[in-house]
Amino acid sequence: MDTVSRRLIKELRDFDKEAASHPEILELAPESDHDLRQWKACLAGLPGTPYEGGVFDLSIQIPRNYPIHPPTMQFTTKICHPNVHFKTGEICLDILKTEWSPAWTLKSTVLAVSLLLSNPEPSSPLNCDAANLLRCGDMLAYENLIRMYTQLHALPKINK
Repeated sequence: MDTVSRRLIKELRDFDKEAASHPEILELAPESDHDLRQWKACLAGLPGTPYEGGVFDLSIQIPRNYPIHPPTMQFTTKICHPNVHFKTGEICLDILKTEWSPAWTLKSTVLAVSLLLSNPEPSSPLNCDAANLLRCGDMLAYENLIRMYTQLHALPKINK
């Protein structure tokens, strides 16, 4: 087993032990037993935010030189956020690019993505419409837009 695989297995075990202490992460695991380099995460929209009640899926690709280089993460659930590209799910977050450090884990990186949802940075947008609402100070329109997209794309489906 290579060092990347050992690190990923350790991260998975650590997350499983501490999962209850991070209710915003509903899931963090490899997509299959056969490929440790493809993970999925599921984030809960935090109470008191316009994402509340939503469930947001992330796709995580682990590079061969992890943790020296960051994983690639993108939302697979449509989400309206200034720092997330609406069509591709690409996330603009410095730790996924220039500020990455091998000290970061998949769990801590997913927590940073969760924190980004309630702390957008409109000065480096991938979604200009959402960013412009924030820059103009129109919080009512901004939050209503997010709630609308959360209701359309991120509410759990209820089987009847």
